[in-house]
Amino acid sequence: MATILDLHSPSVFIGKQGNGVISFGSGQPDLPPPREAVEDIDIRKDLRYGLIQGEPALREKLSKEYPNSTADNFVITNGASEALDLVFRSISPGKVLVPRPYYYSYPPIIKLAGMEPVYTDLVGGRIDIDDFKKKVKGCKAVLINSPSNPTGCVEAIETLKEIEKVTADLGVYVISDEVYKDLIYERENYYIKGEHVITVNSFSKTYAMCGVRVGYLWSSDQRVADDVIKIKTHTSMNTNLVGQDMALRAMSVPRSYIRDQQEIWRRRRDFIYKGFRELGFELWRPEGAFYILPRCANAREFVSLLYNEYKVIVYLGEWFGAPDHIRLSYALDMSEIEEGLSRIKDAMKKVRCF
Repeated sequence: MATILDLHSPSVFIGKQGNGVISFGSGQPDLPPPREAVEDIDIRKDLRYGLIQGEPALREKLSKEYPNSTADNFVITNGASEALDLVFRSISPGKVLVPRPYYYSYPPIIKLAGMEPVYTDLVGGRIDIDDFKKKVKGCKAVLINSPSNPTGCVEAIETLKEIEKVTADLGVYVISDEVYKDLIYERENYYIKGEHVITVNSFSKTYAMCGVRVGYLWSSDQRVADDVIKIKTHTSMNTNLVGQDMALRAMSVPRSYIRDQQEIWRRRRDFIYKGFRELGFELWRPEGAFYILPRCANAREFVSLLYNEYKVIVYLGEWFGAPDHIRLSYALDMSEIEEGLSRIKDAMKKVRCF
């Protein structure tokens, strides 16, 4: 008898692996972290309380990557998720404009902070600037994620510059989630700028260090960092020092480490995109990150069938605000992608996908 899945949230699949399961679920890079990140760590030194804001050496190193920033502008957090949580709690209450489809944790994080999400629907995988301009009025903040999880799309530079200007004129915060900024295949990343901008980032994707849980936020407005520190003092306190030590060491690796990773992701993107197109699915071609969001009729039935009978994990698009879609991560070896595509092809004989 098939297992009945509670498809209320991705928690039904997170952490499931082994026993022949192929998971296109979690966005966790399968590539190794840089060797430099794990060498010569002084564990005993790092088993202590640290500064709430984060270790000075790491913040100083980060300030070299962001123009017109100082170490004081940064707060080191337990992954990008904590950074987002702290930011929204520090600016609450108010409305937050979120492009849809969105990363599945965005609405709960916003609501838990006492704020209200409102949505602008993507057109062709990108922000409709006219709809954005209408809906941003009356909002306290907007949340931008480029490259995007779940679409893999990269926002047009012209649109980002327009958002930069419109929000500055209105006095609206821009929270820019840039955890995939180093995983762009088509162009360099564009940093949204201005005192109203709060950038959130992580070491999880660039350096394949998801479980270490080290992220950060920065803003040229010092009040943002100060307000976040006040909250963090009474919640998680300092971010773990072993992870911060690893993050600092990872930042010393040659740029070629990132370029080599980009080439691996590009090859995988080309393979899985071609595979899904050949199966007949409609989807946007990713330009960054490592996700695809194919359109799929009967998505719930298909997701359950894939797991129960074919040991393949894919995520429901409705978790990301995209009903009648499925979301897949291609952060796994090419041989697993190929085998997964073969199983998906077989499963399509039992469920109508389009």
